Amino acid sequence: QVQLVESGGGLVQPGGSLRLSCAASGIIFSLNGMGWYRQAPGKERELVARISTGGSTYYADSVKGRFTISRDNAKNTVYLQMNSLKSEDTAVYYCATWNRSYWGQGTQVTVSS
Repeated sequence: QVQLVESGGGLVQPGGSLRLSCAASGIIFSLNGMGWYRQAPGKERELVARISTGGSTYYADSVKGRFTISRDNAKNTVYLQMNSLKSEDTAVYYCATWNRSYWGQGTQVTVSS
């Protein structure tokens, strides 16, 4: 069965960095675009970044210039490097396939001093 497993979340101070990972199994990873989403308390889930099978990327305006999405097809893993973190980045972060058919369980990111 398809599994997406996120890791790398945690508590970080404003201005700090985290790298999230999402390991995929049960799919042909190289044939799937992937995305990172987040959901803050009381808010709707929103797209943060996505990467196509060819490596083209898209970022939400709120994270452009601070976050970088990348993928390693040999490891069936997609990453989200998050720099210059702000309190408003606090949320549960999820990875998903391009068509949003499959989702991970989420990893909590808390930005606080």
